[in-house]
Amino acid sequence: MSDIDRLVHLQKASDAEHAKLQGLDGEERRAQWELWRTAAEAVQAAITEAAEGQNRYELESRVKKAARHPEPEG
Repeated sequence: MSDIDRLVHLQKASDAEHAKLQGLDGEERRAQWELWRTAAEAVQAAITEAAEGQNRYELESRVKKAARHPEPEG
C-alpha cells in the first residue's frame, strides 16, 4: 500500500467515525466523539509524517479529496 493509499484509508476511517455522530446525544455522543477524535488525530499525525519535505496543506487537501471524491475506476 502506498503512502497516499494509507493516508486515504485513514481519512476514510476518520470520516466514517465522524458520520456516526449523527443522531447521538449525551454519553453516546461523547464516546463516539472520542473515537472520531482519535481517528482524526491519527490522520493528522500520518499526514505530518508523510509531508516531510513537501507542502503539508497540499498533501492533506489531496488526501481529503481522494477519500471523499474518489476518481471513477476504469
